Amino acid sequence: MAIQTAGQKTAKVAKLKIEDQSTIDLPKGAHEQIQKALDFLPIEHQRGLERVKLVDFINDPRLKNMDVPMKGDLPGLYHPRVQNQGAWLELSMGALLQPTEGWAKRWMAKSAFKSNLAGLIFSLVGQHYHFTLKHSVKKQNLEPQIRQYAEKNLREWGEKENANSVRAKIFKPVRPYVERMAKWLNKKAAQNQKK
Repeated sequence: MAIQTAGQKTAKVAKLKIEDQSTIDLPKGAHEQIQKALDFLPIEHQRGLERVKLVDFINDPRLKNMDVPMKGDLPGLYHPRVQNQGAWLELSMGALLQPTEGWAKRWMAKSAFKSNLAGLIFSLVGQHYHFTLKHSVKKQNLEPQIRQYAEKNLREWGEKENANSVRAKIFKPVRPYVERMAKWLNKKAAQNQKK
């Protein structure tokens, strides 16, 4: 039971509104997966976000004037706060599910949908958090900070989701050795690039 001090109201938990404007058939429980991924993140990091919009493909006029050509479709886009309109997230179901590709690519996209969706949400919320709420980060350091934020949350979310799976129970004792080996290999690769 929460303690309520005199004169103060308890904080209400506001869920982000999910607008589904996509015509693509989503996997069963897609909206629940989005909500679970958002619920995994701290509420403070989502402060100022108004909604999550699901579309077939992202078609933003700002993308047409880019100097760098894009390979494939953009899976998600963060729209910052503009005047009186709050910040919001746009997710492309076409980029995540790849409905125009062959059977094998569609099957692989559908089987990885849950983790790809969570990673995309963590990345976009990380952009919002670092742009609006974390003022100590310089602009040139934003990309590594956002990537680190998304990777950290995706790793923790994956561990939580798969905590009771057989694979997790088998590989948990071996994981420290694999991580140590990966760190050593990365160090060797960095040394070889310097030469």
